[in-house]
Formats: sequence, structure tokens, C-alpha cells
Amino acid sequence: MPNRLAHETSPYLLQHADNPVDWWPWSADAFEEARRRGVPVLLSVGYSSCHWCHVMAHESFEDPDTAALLNEHFVPVKVDREERPDVDAVYMEAVQAATGQGGWPMTVFLTPDAEPFYFGTYFPPAPRHGMPSFGQVLEGVRSAWTDRRDEVGEVAGRIVADLAGRSLTESLPADRRPPRPEELHTALMGLTRDFDAVRGGFGGAPKFPPSMALEFLLRHHARTGSAAALEMVQATCAAMARGGIYDQLGGGFARYAVDATWTVPHFEKMLYDNALLCRTYAHLWRATGSDLARRVALETADFMVRELRTDQGGFASALDADSDDGSGKHVEGAYYVWTPEQLRAVLGEKDAEFAAACFGVTEEGTFEEGASVLQLPDTDGPVDAERMASVKERLLAARAERPRPGRDDKVVAAWNGLAIAALAETGAYFDRPDLVQAATDAADLLVRVHMDWQARLHRTSRDGTPGANSGVLEDYADVAEGFLALAAVTGEGVWTEFAGFFLDTVLLQFTTEDGALYDTAADAETLIRRPQDPTDNATPSGWTAAAGALLSYAALTGSELHRTAAERALGIVTALGGRAPRFIGWGLAVAEAALDGPREIAVVGAQGDPATAALHRAALLGTAPGAVVALGSPGSDDSGEVPLLRDRPLVDGRPAAYVCRHFTCERPTTDPEELAERLRG
Repeated sequence: MPNRLAHETSPYLLQHADNPVDWWPWSADAFEEARRRGVPVLLSVGYSSCHWCHVMAHESFEDPDTAALLNEHFVPVKVDREERPDVDAVYMEAVQAATGQGGWPMTVFLTPDAEPFYFGTYFPPAPRHGMPSFGQVLEGVRSAWTDRRDEVGEVAGRIVADLAGRSLTESLPADRRPPRPEELHTALMGLTRDFDAVRGGFGGAPKFPPSMALEFLLRHHARTGSAAALEMVQATCAAMARGGIYDQLGGGFARYAVDATWTVPHFEKMLYDNALLCRTYAHLWRATGSDLARRVALETADFMVRELRTDQGGFASALDADSDDGSGKHVEGAYYVWTPEQLRAVLGEKDAEFAAACFGVTEEGTFEEGASVLQLPDTDGPVDAERMASVKERLLAARAERPRPGRDDKVVAAWNGLAIAALAETGAYFDRPDLVQAATDAADLLVRVHMDWQARLHRTSRDGTPGANSGVLEDYADVAEGFLALAAVTGEGVWTEFAGFFLDTVLLQFTTEDGALYDTAADAETLIRRPQDPTDNATPSGWTAAAGALLSYAALTGSELHRTAAERALGIVTALGGRAPRFIGWGLAVAEAALDGPREIAVVGAQGDPATAALHRAALLGTAPGAVVALGSPGSDDSGEVPLLRDRPLVDGRPAAYVCRHFTCERPTTDPEELAERLRG
């Protein structure tokens, strides 16, 4: 019989709806039930594409004996971390503080007042590798709760008091200012020390795509001409694109590499990674004209549209790492890896030999059981492009016949905002109006489904129905960022107007008087701590994303309120950029934009006029850090929505571009080449 999760919209929760565990969703009712019964709460947090979440589910949550123990002595609560990042953040902070590490599945035991007192991540069904079994953990917690309740309460109280005492206010500089040039140079030196000059990227295994740090480096190169900054971007992007972390057949990136060489990925594919990396490669092409960057940007954009787009026009959250290996057993990476025998079965002997050499497929394999993750290592001499295209087409068709990984089809507002920005810009750069249209369709969905009449956002939707959870800071900030990018590409000022609505909510609900930001709104559900994390992890933090969107909006509108808020928010980058540049990359990128101006480009002319289009393209392809672009016709309604366009006449009846910076405007130009020259860093 299905449990209480059967009525949820999260695919991750629905995966547990038939467990014998009597799961509750996160709710006041669950904690009231724990009080009524006098038992603790087991909080289990995961997400649908999490490999070890599935493993623990199969081993423990589908086991009738484990379920019976859970149901008798606990109130079990299951949370999708992508749906409730606030709940995840609060308890992950407690787990990391107590154990020095974290991850998913996250397993936390709480009092009926939601206070944590025992922590862990994955627990096996039997003791191994120094870990207790999940059953032993349950028995130990049950015994402590029964026999030492006062001690448990004291531990929980100390943990909550410790969390409540943590504040970022003292980390902010007294004058709440953005970083100065010398401080951004210090951040560059920090990244240089961590750079893997042999294999690209930063640090060792596991290795994550550093998309936000790469954006900082691109902007730093544009502003300063630093060759070292650009070389780190080029080396890292080439290594990732040629490695197993990149899907050499279908495009798109896996979540991370388990090694330092980008060879073997953890195979789940996340929307946010692909949106961020698509934009990074498009910006690398814009800076260098790299054919590899162009190919990867377009292939990644096409992957998102082909594999993640929903029927409603939004983008699904993720594809699972696991899939059926053909025998009914779910295996990580089964959809993506190849053996020489499998190549021969699809391609025949000669083309299989060619493909094995091109993609690094060996008899020994690079993954499990002799299988290889496809790579594209550097080869001596040119590759037969026509033959390669034929091989890829046939392998992709054969792979499509395999059982596909599951898809988490909930639409997350923040990650769709990232996708909108990436698709709009990639479509504009490479003359792909279909990608711009895909971005527009996703933006339409966010307005129609995720936004209420007060311009407040729902974090998620599924099948066109909004979820019950309110948006967090990253939702407002990333959607605003996406809408501003879409406005720059399309010239439709309404997207700027919507971005303004969301940023007004950021100022009213998420920003404190001292310029700090919280991850949840002032009127959101009260947790044991109001989450606040300015560091960039898998995505830009809500804090740094808000700083970027506020800065761009201020440049477009002239709003001193939004500019001041952006500069005050960048104070955290001043505090952290020199110490931990890898973990505040987007904040550093925004700081580069603030230092450069950012430059403001108004393109005035009739849309559809080739001369207008040429100026507009030159504006979009400018590499000046964080430059904003507005497109409109003199006296049109669009110009009324975007103040940057006001009082910008044609020049001798011809379309013109106006470039402004630091409250000063240069003379207008009608020459696209002259405009391009002005916008080169």
C-alpha cells in the first residue's frame, strides 16, 4: 500500500511512495506526530539522480524488517534536497559541523522540535569498512532516546545554539565594498596555485567542472589581458571536453569526475551543470574563436533541449547515473560505456577499430568489467571528420536502443534561469533562433506557472503544476539573470521588467540592513536556523547570483538602490575572494563586472534592419566583463521599459550604438567594427 508520499509531486519522493517505510513529507504534521508518539524523527534527504540514495533505498528502505523497526520507533521524513534546499542546507551544516564531512543521502535524527542530535550519510545494511549498519544505528538511537533522553536533549540544544551563533556579518568589510583590483589579482594567484597544469581544473580527485571560476578568469583576462587567466580556461575546457566527463556521442556533461584526469564520471547529468558549462564554452568561443568551444557549447545546448526539455517548455532537473544494463539490474553508467565487442557489433571490424582508437576504448577498459568511458584524447595527425561523424551517428542510434536513465522531470526555477541565459546567448552567438525560442518558452513557463500575482516564485513545478514550496534566493536571482540575458538577446523589454519584480523581492525579503543576504525569505517557514551561504558550490550561491543580477539591472535602469545593494553584497567577495577563490567564483566574476563598470550598450534602430542587427551582434559579442545590452527603436514601448534606451536618437537616420561607463557616454557609433573594438575588454 502506498505511503504518504504518493500524493507528492517530487519524482524523488514518488520513488519512495511504495516503500514499506511509512514516510512522511516534511511538514508540521510529521513533527506533531512525533510529539504525540514521543519518538524521534528520522530525516532522510536525497535527490533522484543520487546513486547512493538509490543504493540505500534498495538495501534498507525496501527491506520489510528495517521498515518495521523504523515505523515502530521513529517518524520517518523524506525530503528532496532540490525541492527544499533550505531544509537541506540547515541540516547539512549541522552534519558537516559534527562530522567534518557531508553528502547524500543525508541521514539525521531529530527531536520532535526538529533539533538534530545524531548525523550521518549513507549507512550500509551490514557493518563494513568501519561503518555501522543502518540497523545498528537505528537501535543505538532508539536506545539513547529511551534511556538517555535528557542527554539527547542537551546535545540537540548545544547543536542548535552553535548553529544559531554563526553569523557572516563579521566577515563583511566595515565599508561593505566590492573587491579592488589588487584583491582580484590575489584571487587569481590563489587559483593559479590550485591549478592542475597537467590535466586542467583545480585540485585533485574528485574533480568538479569549475564553471564559475572559469567565468571569473575569462572576465579577468578581458579586463587585464592576463594570459595566465586565459590559459587556465583554455586548458581546463579542452581537458573536460576531451574527457569522459563529457558525453562524446550525445553532448552534455556529467556531474563530476571521480578521478583527477576527467576520465571516469559520476554519470548523472544535471541541468545546472550543463547550463553553466554551455555558457562558459560560448563565452570562451566569444573570447578566442575556438572551434572546440563552439562545438561543445552547441552540443551541450542541443543536449539540454533534446533530453531535458519538458512538454510544458521548461527544463527537467536531471538524468540519473544508473540505468538497466539489459539484464534487469540497475548499474551506474550502463547507458554510456562501451566495450570493444559492443563497438564491433554496431560498426563492424574496421570502423570499430577506428572508433576504439578515437575514443580510447580498450580491452582492459577504463570503467568496470572491461567497459570504457568514451574520451577524445589528442591524436597525431588529422581525424577523418566524415568517418567520425558516421561512427558517432551509428553509435548514438545504437545507444538510444538501450534502457534509458531515469529523468527527474520537476522544473526548478533557479536552474531554468541558468538555462535561459545559456540558451539565449548561445542561440544569439551562433545564429540558432531555435535555441533562443527554447529560452523564451522556458521563461514563459516560469511566468505562467511559477510566478503568482505578487511576483513571488514557486521553486518547482511538474507537468505544468506549481509545487507547494516557495522560491529561495537563488530562484529569484537566477531567474532574474536569465531574464536579463533574454532581454539583451531579443530586445523585449518585458523580460527586464519581470527581472525588476524579482529583484525587488530580493531587496524586500532576503536582504538585511547591513547588506548581507539570506537564502530564505523573511516570511518563509521558520527552521532551526535561517540558512545563509554565500559560497558557490555546484551553482552560484543565491548571494553572489543576486549581486550579479542587481548589478546588471542597475546598469540597465540607472537604479542607485539596486547598484548600492549589489556593491554591498559584493563585500563578502572582498572577504573571501583571496582566501577561497575556488568557492566564490561567480562572486569574483561579478566583481570584475563592477570594476569594469559594467559597460552599458544601447543599440537603437528598427528590428529587422540589417544595420541594427549588425550593431546588436557586435554588442552581444563584446567581451567587456558583465556588459549589459539593450535593444530598441526610438520612441517605442520597449525603450520606455528600459531606461538605458531613453533619449537615444538615430544618427543621421541610421541605427546607432551608445556605450556608457561610469556615468560617462562615448559618442554614438554606426559602425559595428568600431563598436566591437570599444567592447574588447
